[in-house]
Amino acid sequence: MIDWKKVLVRARRARSRGVTLVEILIVLAIIGLIAGGIAVYAVPKFQQAQKENTRNSEKALHAVAEAWRANHGNDCPTPQRLKDEKELAASSDINDAWGVPYKIQCEDESTTIVSAGPDKKEGSQDDIRFPDPTAAVGGGK
Repeated sequence: MIDWKKVLVRARRARSRGVTLVEILIVLAIIGLIAGGIAVYAVPKFQQAQKENTRNSEKALHAVAEAWRANHGNDCPTPQRLKDEKELAASSDINDAWGVPYKIQCEDESTTIVSAGPDKKEGSQDDIRFPDPTAAVGGGK
């Protein structure tokens, strides 16, 4: 014979151990809010890190390009040429943080390294240059 009382007790226990769809949705909503809060903080930090990394890479590339120009009659090198001639290590990245190759611009006695910046379009306001012409203007104070 079936003891219906035991069956009902087991059914109640099984039902009480389960997780409802509403509970799962509440947990997912909480996780979403936490992830959104973290993203609001982390994304700008990541973007700033990309810009700082690009500036540091430009600074190092500038020193190599200046030395190369001094030894090659003021010709203007390209990052790829510096790498090919082993002035830069083979593992050196000649692209900025957004995957666009650096450009080296040479004038009489000056060498400028240019990154197209986050929008990947050269000549826009977010370009990153070394040396930075705006830093020289405001650096006197």
